[in-house]
Amino acid sequence: MSSLCIRQARVVPVAGRPAPAGVVDLRVVADRVVEMAPRLSSSADDEVLDAEGRWLLPGLWDQHVHLGQWAATAARLDLSSTTSPEDAVRLVEAAVGARRGGAPDTVIQGFGHRAAAWDRQPTVAELDTVSGDIPVVLISGDAHHGWLNSAALRLLDVPPRDGVVEENEWFPLFARLDEVTMTAEGRRTAYAKVLDAAVRRGVVGVREFEWADNATDWVERSDSGLAVVRVRTATYAAGLADTIAAGRRSGDVLDRAGLITMGPLKIISDGSLNTRTAFCHDPYLGDDVLEFPRGRANNSPEELAELLALATANGLDVAVHAIGDAAVGIALDAFSHTGAHGSIEHAQLVAPADVARMAGLGVVASVQPAHLLDDRDVTHQCWSDRADRCFALRSMLDAGVTLALGSDAPVAPLDPWEAMAAAVHRTGDEREEWNPAETIGVAQALAGSLDGARTVGVGSLADLVLLDTDPRAAGRSGAAAAAHLRSVQVAATVIAGKIVQRGY
Repeated sequence: MSSLCIRQARVVPVAGRPAPAGVVDLRVVADRVVEMAPRLSSSADDEVLDAEGRWLLPGLWDQHVHLGQWAATAARLDLSSTTSPEDAVRLVEAAVGARRGGAPDTVIQGFGHRAAAWDRQPTVAELDTVSGDIPVVLISGDAHHGWLNSAALRLLDVPPRDGVVEENEWFPLFARLDEVTMTAEGRRTAYAKVLDAAVRRGVVGVREFEWADNATDWVERSDSGLAVVRVRTATYAAGLADTIAAGRRSGDVLDRAGLITMGPLKIISDGSLNTRTAFCHDPYLGDDVLEFPRGRANNSPEELAELLALATANGLDVAVHAIGDAAVGIALDAFSHTGAHGSIEHAQLVAPADVARMAGLGVVASVQPAHLLDDRDVTHQCWSDRADRCFALRSMLDAGVTLALGSDAPVAPLDPWEAMAAAVHRTGDEREEWNPAETIGVAQALAGSLDGARTVGVGSLADLVLLDTDPRAAGRSGAAAAAHLRSVQVAATVIAGKIVQRGY
């Protein structure tokens, strides 16, 4: 059996487990580290990777992605800098002008606007004015609504309306965009590009929450050679019966290569801050009169508990999207009543008592620190009376809650170093840190990015990254620590004992 010998590596200590002093050699057989010593003898079966004194760390994970949407983002208009509907319409008008003469059903897509911070909400009519018969689909920065023109509403068989398409009506349409905008070869190329970028950032695995038949799709990608990272495939409630019928349980290996496993049942129990649908104990602030002043739940407490019970009875973990504090509380009630295992996705606004409940129930907080950079202003607009409880990372850690860091790509870039930087320095501009008491340290951010892995040693899974510098940012804190994390260069990535990228 062939093996991989990594020579002259410096092992980064993780999660309290000490690392050897100085440089060491490691031998990997199949997907495990089987030997580690200051010097290992050569074997004829060895492929050799000379680390040349670089730093060795377990591979990084992004615990919340929508890879199809992330893959498609490169072809979408960037609306992240827009501050009004007029700004977005001007960008669409320019794109329409550049597209004239093409096929009339060519869809113009945009991504990144955050309408909660605008003085008014956008309308279909103003898009129609500049786009005519060219379909236009503008996806909000939190991916919880779509602003479509009339041509796009017709193309996607959506009833006419004046405003945006939100939440449960929107998500199935979002999932269909690839069908009407990309060829099969185009999708494959887009996936290959984002996966290559991920491994170059040291990513060895993701939890996939795309709105799709993820288990089937990713097995096909793996069998065709496209899958290069580990993928835990979620199902939504619409696919739960088929998942159960197929006998898939969380942790089951689904493909021949051993990279694709069954993940959790994903439930979107409330909305989002930017769509002002996250379900809260208290009303949103501001002058607008909302149909649901506290946001809204997408499931009744009874429906949520029933879904968790069904998943648990059939061997599935659960991942419950809950952004508002009321939604988090209802989700924890369901975990408590059913004995389900899994995570709260986002956990953006949490009541102090529920932080302690999360710890007691063993519920993981699957958080996306980079969101706090984007959501700072809209939080102070809509939730200024509760802003001190947003992204309470330090409070959760201190209570004993396990943090699992991710991006929610395309909402934030699929880049764990950016997520860690946001967690250790809670600002993205010249302003002071937002709620600095909720900052966590570099070592804690690293631990939250490694899928529970500890310091590399004999027996470790051979999902490994070599770094040009020590990621621990010794002696640095705040802005300096964040800058150091963002500057880390990944020299090589190893997945299941195979070198999948090497940059030196």
